[in-house]
Order: sequence, then structure tokens, then C-alpha cells
Amino acid sequence: MTRAFLIVMDSVGIGGAPDADAFFNDGTPDTGSNTVGHIAEACAAGLADEGRAGALQLPNLDRLGLGMAVKLASDMVAPGLGADPAGAWGAATEVSRGKDTPSGHWELAGVPVPFDWTYFPDEEPAFPPEITQAICDAAGVDAILGDKHASGTVILEELGAEHLRTGLPICYTSADSVLQIAAHEEVFGLQRLYDVCEAIAPMLHERRVGRVIARPFLGDADSGFERTVNRRDFALAAPEPTLLDWVVEAGRPMHAVGKIGDIFAHRGVTDNAKGADEDLMEALIALGGTAEEGSLTFANFVEFDSKYGHRRNVAGYARHLEWFDAQLGRFFATMREGDLVIFTADHGNDPTWVGTDHTRERVPVLCQGIGMRKLGLIAFADVAASVAEHLGLTPRGAGRSFL
Repeated sequence: MTRAFLIVMDSVGIGGAPDADAFFNDGTPDTGSNTVGHIAEACAAGLADEGRAGALQLPNLDRLGLGMAVKLASDMVAPGLGADPAGAWGAATEVSRGKDTPSGHWELAGVPVPFDWTYFPDEEPAFPPEITQAICDAAGVDAILGDKHASGTVILEELGAEHLRTGLPICYTSADSVLQIAAHEEVFGLQRLYDVCEAIAPMLHERRVGRVIARPFLGDADSGFERTVNRRDFALAAPEPTLLDWVVEAGRPMHAVGKIGDIFAHRGVTDNAKGADEDLMEALIALGGTAEEGSLTFANFVEFDSKYGHRRNVAGYARHLEWFDAQLGRFFATMREGDLVIFTADHGNDPTWVGTDHTRERVPVLCQGIGMRKLGLIAFADVAASVAEHLGLTPRGAGRSFL
């Protein structure tokens, strides 16, 4: 038997989604958005030199075919990404009608979303009275703060002090199918925040709202407020067994790294390492040395998206890409003969684009362990089928193996 490592670089899209004109940021269609391509252009133009300088440097990912995948997906030649591929490379197109985390991950795991998500209107109040009352009942309060579309960092600046003064949870949403609740870890209580989110999640899931997210933070009005790594997602379970279930039902270990457990409602997960991206990289490298034959390691690195994409921070996104790429030599050194490694993404989040939402893009599929070849334009679900075939399992999802 051999092992498989499926690594999602959250929001690292490569443009070219054929239906991008049906998805919007602040009323502007996502047509032409390209996370990697536009970051590379900004770096080459000297517009992303904060904390770094010059052309985007991603030698490990480019060696696997990142630059060629960008060109395949969007016909853009990304400056600095011109290596001749030594891996297998392609670009995947999503069919689910969402540009969000659950849609992308479910489809990568073989299950396209068969329904439309429920989204809250961009108006105040954003939540219907029965949901607001459920939050109040679960939290033991008589009101909530926020009740609108908002950036998670901006709303802390706006309402963090009032939260400390009143003890009321800060509730907000976005263009995703999500209800987020922010609360101070020490003043409100971390476990209390988790309990509130868990209590209301079934009501939201019945309405096909994808996630209730606990967003704990620390700090005060003088020093500022900062979200912690103790985020927890209470997600709707996928409607069909996913790649994770196929692995576990076959008696194999399924090691989750990052928010994979939360995304899949902790179904089909043997264990889950959590923390900041730096911690997750150490966990991934450790699993490279210890993961069992026949196992799947499924990782998500979220800070591309959460820290830099939504905040439209081009230099920060470029720095994080370069940091991630620089760690891969350590990870590759742990690989064994016959291992399959796939790097991909779940959607885009072009930091040069208008608005603050994800962008509808194709994503790279970069493989080590199956030789050097062009995979072409493939489907998200083909990733699950290919991992399953590599592990000797029978795919049950929508995809076709590219092995």
C-alpha cells in the first residue's frame, strides 16, 4: 500500500472559471479575477514589497507546474512562474453553485453540493427574529450586537468595546452561507461561545446555512482586538459519503490537519491537528514521517484566505505563499516511494480584486508521485477519485481518476 497527502491552499485560485460572470464582489462580476496571477503581477511590478521584494518566488510549487496551471486555467503568463514542470499539473473547475469553503472541499472530496445554500440578506437586521431569539436563548442574553454583513476584523474594531461592556455576542454574516459569532475568550468564555454555536447550529443547518462559526478573540479597546486560533466551525454534514468516509470505512487512518474536521462535521476523521498555519506545517511534516501505509492526510492552510485574501493584502498574501513554498523541502524529505501528494485549492480570493469576498476561479492541481505530465482541465471531484484509486479504494463520487 501507499499513502496520500491532499493539501488545500485555501483560496489559492488561478483564474479562468467559465461561470465567473455569475458571481460578484460589491456588484462587480468575478470575471478576470486571478489570485496567483495577479499577485505575481503585483510582485513583478514592485507593488508587493512590504516584508519581501521582487518577483514572486515559489520554486517548489512552480516545479510541480503552478505557472503552467495558471496559463492553462486563464491564459495568463504569471511573472516569475515559468519553470518546466517536473510534476503532474492541471486546473480544476468547480460545478457546485458556491465559491465557499464547504462547497470546494466537499467537491474535492467527491460530493458536489446538490442544492443551493441559504444566504442572509445584506441589510440590517440580517437575521430573522427566530434565529436572533435562538442565539439569545442559548447565550442567556436579551440582545445581540452586529446583526449584519461585516468583515470579521472590522466588526471587532467597531463593536469589541461594546461587547466587553455589555456581554452581548457579536453576530454577523458575509457573502458566504454562514453565521459567525464573535466573543471574548476570557470575558464571555470560550466554552460558552462553543456551546452557543453548537446549540443553534441544527436550526441553521435545517435552513441550509452551511456553517455556524465561533470566532473567539482577545484584547481590549486600548491595545486592540485580535482573533485567536481557537475558531471552531459547526458545519452541515455532506449529503453523501465523502473521500474521508471511504477511507475510514476501509479501515484506514484519515489524518486531518487544520479545519478539515470542522468542514466535514468531524465525519470520517481519525484525528485532527489544529493551530495557526505555522503549527499546521509542523503537523504536516510530522505526519510525513509517521502516517501509516494506506492512510490519507488531508490538510487545509487557511491563512492565505483569512489573513490576506479577505483583507485584500497583496504583499501579505505573497509573503505567505513564499513562506509556504519554502517549507515544502522539509515536507518532501519525509516522502516515501509510492506516496502521492496533491496541492490544490477550494476557491479563489484575489487580493487585488474589489470587495472582500472570495472570487470564483479555477484551482491548481499539482501532483508529486505520479510522474511528469499535463492533466489538463479536470473537475474538482476528479481529485477524490484519483486519491481513492491511489489508495486502492473504489471511488463512489462524481469524479474520474486522472491517474
